[in-house]
Amino acid sequence: MRYKENISNSDTKNSNSSTKNISNKQNVNNTQKKNMQQNISNNSNNESAKNSRIISKTVDFLTFLIKRSASAVLVLTLIAVVLFLIFFMLPANPAQLACGKPCTPERLARVSAFMGTDAPWYEQLGNYIRGIFFGREFGTNSASSGISAAGAAIICSSPCLGWSFTLNEPVTDLIMSRFAVTASLAIGAALLWVIIGVVTGVISASKEGSLFDRAFRALSSVGISSPAYLIGMLAILAFAVYLPIFPTGGYVNFSDDPLGWLQHLLLPWIVLALLNAAYYTRLTRAHMLDELQQDYMRTALAKGMPRTKVITRHALPNVMLPVLTMFGLDLGGLLGGAVITERVFSMQGLGSLLLDSVKNLDLQVLVGVTLFAAALVIVANLIVDICYRFIDPRAAVC
Repeated sequence: MRYKENISNSDTKNSNSSTKNISNKQNVNNTQKKNMQQNISNNSNNESAKNSRIISKTVDFLTFLIKRSASAVLVLTLIAVVLFLIFFMLPANPAQLACGKPCTPERLARVSAFMGTDAPWYEQLGNYIRGIFFGREFGTNSASSGISAAGAAIICSSPCLGWSFTLNEPVTDLIMSRFAVTASLAIGAALLWVIIGVVTGVISASKEGSLFDRAFRALSSVGISSPAYLIGMLAILAFAVYLPIFPTGGYVNFSDDPLGWLQHLLLPWIVLALLNAAYYTRLTRAHMLDELQQDYMRTALAKGMPRTKVITRHALPNVMLPVLTMFGLDLGGLLGGAVITERVFSMQGLGSLLLDSVKNLDLQVLVGVTLFAAALVIVANLIVDICYRFIDPRAAVC
């Protein structure tokens, strides 16, 4: 009997222990399941938070871009209005400039009706603004006014910046045919001068009072005080006449001869880069000296960080903000036409087109080129504002 009782007790203990093991395993499994569910929920929360941050940043950037674009369009429209009022509302009648000789009253009336200058000023302004976005026709007013037109109606496709009655071409086509020359000249020179100016400015500031600093400051003073036409003529005499390394001038299309394109542009690039790099050297040096005096720079140097690393990683990004602003303005202005450089090197770009329009009293071309140059400056400012948000979001003004 005792033996049976012992067996039954041992069976009971075994069953109890197995039950406890099963319950412990169930508790462990439940805990693991809870941990897994919690991890999954945490991961999902992190993903949702990350996605919400991305969406928020995207919405903020798009809002910023829309505001800046709307502001740019508004400013450009105001500039177009001012230019129109300045050039087309002068006492000199644009139709009289295109009338030719002899300009009889009947002929002047026909030309005015053809050009649309016989309409009220507000109607002329509306036609001009509408033509930029939707295109316009010249010569339709003459038929409606009962005056026989001097020729068939002219259709100017959008964006219509006017029609050159002197050259008998759309102003937009004239600008686009010359813009490749100016863009090639401006972009190459701009890249050179910003690299030269920033590098020399950083070296001059980091070695303040040294021989390099004094030499760069002296050269920058010479570059700032030297006129562009003088440096251009001296460069042509030195490197194209006495030492025939470069051509004396002209322009070759990149698609026709890439090597010839580079040879004709290299000397103008160097001239423009040396002149403009002087300003960037002074600007970079001044802002770099200010940054080197900041507390965070002294702290980084005191902790043993190499001076070169401190300058390139911490000081240079802050210095590049004003440099970027000036670069955008200079590049936008130069894209509108490097008048003197194009004349010195015999390049038919926007600068030459602008001078020719002044010489020929072609108001349509003059207004169109001026408006196009203003648009380039505005677009350059927009690009600079966008770059600000990536370089330093604190500098972006929403």
